[in-house]
Amino acid sequence: MDTKKKEGRYQRIFKQLEDLCSKEGTPLSRMASIAAVLHHKMEYFFWTGFYIYENNRLSAGPYQGPVACQELKKGEGVCWASILRDAAIIVPDVDQFPGHIACDSRSKSEIAIPVKDKNGICRAVMDVDSSLLNQFDHIDETNLKNIVNLIY
Repeated sequence: MDTKKKEGRYQRIFKQLEDLCSKEGTPLSRMASIAAVLHHKMEYFFWTGFYIYENNRLSAGPYQGPVACQELKKGEGVCWASILRDAAIIVPDVDQFPGHIACDSRSKSEIAIPVKDKNGICRAVMDVDSSLLNQFDHIDETNLKNIVNLIY
């Protein structure tokens, strides 16, 4: 998707999610809405969802796409790297990422974004996979960071 089209789509999605997430609900219900909207509006999103960070574990939360790993092995994979580095991680080719966790072998590229509450405490990780190589860039990172800020 070209840059201008991607930016425009994210702007429209953000407005839709801002309205959805401003109503009553819980962080978990907001995660469910975000996963559903993004998964169905961004055609290169193969798996879209959240892993909940609780008791020093990452467990599957709301998601759209193929069946997820129920719990991610501590310290391994893109989601754990995102938490440990306290940063978004963009992986152009998951086969080149040391310790990548392959919940579905069709995943080829990935982005993970820490989800923090109002006190800056990490509560989850947004994880998006694509079945195509090199699908995520700074536009995805910037916009997905804005979107996860709607959760808490």
